[in-house]
Amino acid sequence: MSELRAGMLVVATPALLDPNFVDAVVLLLDADDDGALGVVVNRPTPVAVADVLGAWADVVAEPEVLFQGGPVGTEGALAVALLRDADAAPVGFRPVEGRLGLLDLDTPVELVEDTLEGLRIFAGYAGWGAGQLEAEVAEGSWYVVPGEVGDVFRGDPTGLVRDVLRRQPGELAWHATRPVDPDLN
Repeated sequence: MSELRAGMLVVATPALLDPNFVDAVVLLLDADDDGALGVVVNRPTPVAVADVLGAWADVVAEPEVLFQGGPVGTEGALAVALLRDADAAPVGFRPVEGRLGLLDLDTPVELVEDTLEGLRIFAGYAGWGAGQLEAEVAEGSWYVVPGEVGDVFRGDPTGLVRDVLRRQPGELAWHATRPVDPDLN
């Protein structure tokens, strides 16, 4: 099992039946002894960013919609940003991993738009208490794998689970082609 840390992905296994996380790919934004926090990166909503956060409409990556980040705090929004230059972080940016980080949406757009290569806005987030995610991983509910920037800013998140698993070494890659219900195979 890979280490749970910021920048890693947790990918739901078939054993995870919680409807909030079936077929979910979660980017971990923070993971420590107090718990973990992340956003589901493969759940676009039909809500256009322009309709709720108009100032950011021209800055977000396509599709220009809000993503359902998770079941916690759904009235709030988290913005995951990719810097053009890791050494030129704008005001309101908190690094997560490399050029990837969180951006405070109260920051004036004009102060950051030229520093960003990508931006995605999530309604809500996924959160786990101390030891909870580790226990779910141990029981077989999540695969823990390295994330790539393209996973977060993918234009079409359909098939993300398959593609993330396919690039993994060893037997984990086989899960990319598993049927929805293996008993029917």
